[in-house]
Amino acid sequence: MVRKPGKMYRNISKKAYTRRKYMGGVPGSKIVQFEMGNLSSDFPLEAHLVVTESCQIRHTALEAARIAINRRLMKDIGRMNFHFKIRVYPHHVLRENKQATGAGADRVSEGMRLSFGKPVGTAARVESKQKIFTVYTTPQYLEKTKDALRHGGHKLPSPSYILIDQELAINESSE
Repeated sequence: MVRKPGKMYRNISKKAYTRRKYMGGVPGSKIVQFEMGNLSSDFPLEAHLVVTESCQIRHTALEAARIAINRRLMKDIGRMNFHFKIRVYPHHVLRENKQATGAGADRVSEGMRLSFGKPVGTAARVESKQKIFTVYTTPQYLEKTKDALRHGGHKLPSPSYILIDQELAINESSE
């Protein structure tokens, strides 16, 4: 069986399917950790990666973006100069009606009979203008942080932009 492309699960089309207590065999989330960097310090600046469209983001896409952002932050500004947080969790379970392909598939497949589908992964349902990732850092590392978030945004199925929390930045510069 071939893994389906991510664009098949991008749009929000049906009710949320989240009650794992009643399902069997839901694959685990691939997201390794939700907070990285220096977790004990307070940083004056917040940079957020915000999606522009409502969509579903698969757990594999969230992990790919997390790896890209974290790797750039570690390389460019160092572990002690940022606190990186994932703000969404993949609750929604994705189902797929498996179809056999190749020679003799018509004798093996059931077609649309009993086509409810088996769990194949999870996704986070996000609304437009929702914050997906947040990086807390200092103003001197703002450009490197924006670059890391931009690269992570390319891994997501929705267009995204970077939002800087100006309130904290203004208070920092006026002192």
